[in-house]
Amino acid sequence: MLDSYSGISKKVGMPPGSLIHVGDFDEDDTRISVVDYCHGDLEEPVVETVEDLLKFREKDSITWVCLEGLKNVEITEQIGKLFDIHPLVLEDILNTHQRPKFEEYDDYLYIVLKGLTVADESVDPEDFEVHYEQISILVLNDFVFTFKERKDELFLPLIQRIRNSSGRIRTLGTDYLTYGILDTIVDQNFVLLDTMDERVDAIEEELLDDPDSGTLATIQRLKRELIDIRRATSPQRELVAAILRSDHQLFSEKVDIYFRDVYDHVLRINESVDSYRDMLAGLLDIYVSSISNKMNEVMKILTVFASIFIPLTFIAGIYGMNFEYMPELKWKWAYPTLWLAFVTIPAVLLIYFKKKKWL
Repeated sequence: MLDSYSGISKKVGMPPGSLIHVGDFDEDDTRISVVDYCHGDLEEPVVETVEDLLKFREKDSITWVCLEGLKNVEITEQIGKLFDIHPLVLEDILNTHQRPKFEEYDDYLYIVLKGLTVADESVDPEDFEVHYEQISILVLNDFVFTFKERKDELFLPLIQRIRNSSGRIRTLGTDYLTYGILDTIVDQNFVLLDTMDERVDAIEEELLDDPDSGTLATIQRLKRELIDIRRATSPQRELVAAILRSDHQLFSEKVDIYFRDVYDHVLRINESVDSYRDMLAGLLDIYVSSISNKMNEVMKILTVFASIFIPLTFIAGIYGMNFEYMPELKWKWAYPTLWLAFVTIPAVLLIYFKKKKWL
């Protein structure tokens, strides 16, 4: 869950800037990927230590360093020392329960937001679970660092664009690379919303077909998941707006148009999340109405049968009384006549109920 704060208690009482990993994903090792490029050159070297990154500071190129897995605190600490990153920023990188935000420093920028991906549904297609991963971005003059909790292929499409020498990204600076990273993270939310849309459609069909207690459980689970999704995505609007307002030297005006495109995507995502929240509330009302209608149908049938047997019970009650002198007791055809009445009365009542459209 998004608000799982297990592990934060380890930091209680410690001074600010203490580097302790707090997160839900514990990758055994940290994978460091490097893409170094300029207009006419591209290099993807294998890097084993942080010190190996220093040689790229001497080149006139853009270096993108992606760290996947934050359990090894020493790697993040070494990056902080070599590139003069404030300890509080490093603390926020390792404490993966940060709210999306944008911070400006003299020589670098710090961006943190949540990456949302749908969990593997191969085991149970009916289940809907979202993985929330904190992604931190450090933007320097010629370096961009991304810190991820998990090892995945989220940035593979962006890396393919860099490998394509005809792409615009090879001719622009770290600000455009930052745009590409943000755009990749934000657009991943559209995949999530498409999956949400399929689940909502399935629930609608189930409600019209044969809803049961499992349907209610599914609606409630999606509502709780949507609350977490909204909590993760809604602050992104403020984050991108802060980037657009920034006049930091690392962001040029010609890249503003691209960040405005990301801002439009964030607005669309927020509007979609709000609409799905309203739809789930409507589905819950439909479920309650459907169950109420089924109960009314059952009560109608029971009422019809009770109405049929009330006169029969009345007649049987009269003839069950222990009186010696009753008019029909001595009649020869009294018993067949009584059964004729028992059959005729329900038949007449059923015909009457059908004419009234009570059946």
